[in-house]
This record gives sequence, structure tokens and C-alpha cells, in this order.
Amino acid sequence: MTSSQDRKPNSSRRFLWLALFIIVLFGGYSAGWFWFAGRAQQEVVQRIAEINRDGVSATCAKPEIKGFPFRIGLFCDRLEFEDATRRVSVSAGSLRTAAQVYQPMRTVLEIDGPLRLTAPDLPQLQFDWELLHASARIAQPLPERLSIETRKLVGQASFSDGTPMPLFTAEDTQLHLRPNGPDIDIAGTFTGLAIDPKATHGRQLPPLDGSADTSLKNGVELLADKARSLRGQAGTIRSMTLSTGGNAGAAISGPWSIAEDGLLDADLKVTIRNPRELSRILSEIVPEQRQQFETAFSGLAILGDAPTLPLKIVKGKATLGFIPLGMVPAVE
Repeated sequence: MTSSQDRKPNSSRRFLWLALFIIVLFGGYSAGWFWFAGRAQQEVVQRIAEINRDGVSATCAKPEIKGFPFRIGLFCDRLEFEDATRRVSVSAGSLRTAAQVYQPMRTVLEIDGPLRLTAPDLPQLQFDWELLHASARIAQPLPERLSIETRKLVGQASFSDGTPMPLFTAEDTQLHLRPNGPDIDIAGTFTGLAIDPKATHGRQLPPLDGSADTSLKNGVELLADKARSLRGQAGTIRSMTLSTGGNAGAAISGPWSIAEDGLLDADLKVTIRNPRELSRILSEIVPEQRQQFETAFSGLAILGDAPTLPLKIVKGKATLGFIPLGMVPAVE
């Protein structure tokens, strides 16, 4: 019979070997993590250097790979981009990204505001937020899914005299994109959008909520080719809504296309929810058009609480039911 004294050394040796195995395994993993982090940081610096040419300047201030031991991500103190040829510049605060080491193709990021944008024929725009969060499933040629969410988004503009003018605030916004075969599906929502009266020449708009679910045909090729115009493109609006946060609002759906000359063609359906309440709201916003709103929406109210009308646009000429609406400007 084996004595307890014989078993103790064997147990001690097994524990010692297990401890050594764990130390070697963790040491090898640590060395591998830091080696990969170093290569990743070099790759970031190289990619930025490749962008910085032909009048384009991109900056990721103090790039650093962090997240040991179970995450890995890029951190920058500041983001800047400038295209001198097009006279466009963008800057933002710090960037933080992270991906789990066991799921490296799914990454999340956060960016601190404010984001400042300057472009020709525009005032300087500035956007700030309480939170900007994004996530993506990385794939080629485009991510399988990209989602962006903001909380407490604020926008303002600065004109040549340097005086800032508030534009809007929004409680929450979301944007989602994903390839769907050759097409791209685009969906988004916003809640609590408050447009500042200074941006509407003193007109007071109620808080707005909205949503959109659309598809852009051949969108993958469009983005891959970096097309700068929607001319020659087409898509479908599955649903697009705008409401006052109550029970009044409008929804639109249907296919659309833009010809090479920039003129829009569309076969849409427009649903008006609670026409009488919407008429009252619009009359308060644009009191000089009160009579026209009351006449038009009184006719719609006869059709029910949520009448639907066809909106036809043929070569830019728009007609709602039998009512001509005029020309839609050509898309540049």
C-alpha cells in the first residue's frame, strides 16, 4: 500500500509542472500580444504616411496600441484630416478602439468631441456629444455591419465674423449600414431633435423624432469607386418617418432613381398621420400660410386619420395626388 508520504511528493511535482506550464503559456501569450501590438502600431504609422501626400494630411496624435491582456485597440490623443486641394478639414478629440483578442474582426470605438468641419461655401461646423460610440464587423471590401450611435448631440455653426450660432440638439441618434449583396442597406433613427430658432429665422419648431429604412442599389460598387454623385443611381425607401413626438407626422415609402442629368424620378406613397393636428403645428410655424394649410389638410382629414396619397416625381416634376408641387432641383 502506498503511504501518504509517497503521494505528497507526486502531488507537489504535478502542481509544480502545472504552475510552470501556466507561467510559460502566459509568458508566450504576453510576448505574442506585445509583438503583435508593435507590428500593429507600425502599420498604423505606415498607413497614415501613405495618406499624407498630394495635399492630404492626416494625423493620429500619439498613436498607441493598448488593451493587454484580453483586448487590443488603437488609442490617439487627437484626430485631424485636411485636404488642401478641396479645402476641407476635419478635427476631433481622442480616439479609443478595442477588439477582443478572440474576436479581432469585431471592433468598437469611441471618439471625443468636438468635431470641427470646414469646407468651401459653408460656415465652420462644430458638433459635440456626450457619447459617440461605433461598432463594426470588419470584412472586405466593406464591413459586414457598421453602427454609429450618439447621445446628446449638439450642432452649431460659426460664420466669417466668428460668432457661433446654435443649430440643433438631439437626444439620441443611430445609424446602421450593411452590404446586402451588391446593395447597401441604410437605417437610422433620431429622437428629441430640437432645431434652434436662430437657425430657422425665429420660427419655433416642436421637438422631432424620425426614422429611415432604405436601400441603395449597387451601393457597394458606389463606395468602392468613391463616387461623389448620386447621378445614375437608384434605391428604395422602405420606410421614412417624421413625427412631432406625439401622434402627428408623415411617412413616405417607394422606389426612386436619379438620371444622369440629375433629375429625380420616384413613385412614392405619403401617409399623413392626424392631418388636423399637423395643420395646426405647421400654421404655428409658418403663420403666413395658415389659410393654405387649413384648406389642404381639411381635405385630407375627410379621408381619415391617416390618409395615404401617391407622390409622383417624373423628371423632377412632382405631383401629390392631383396637386402639382413644382420642380425638384437637379442633384449635383
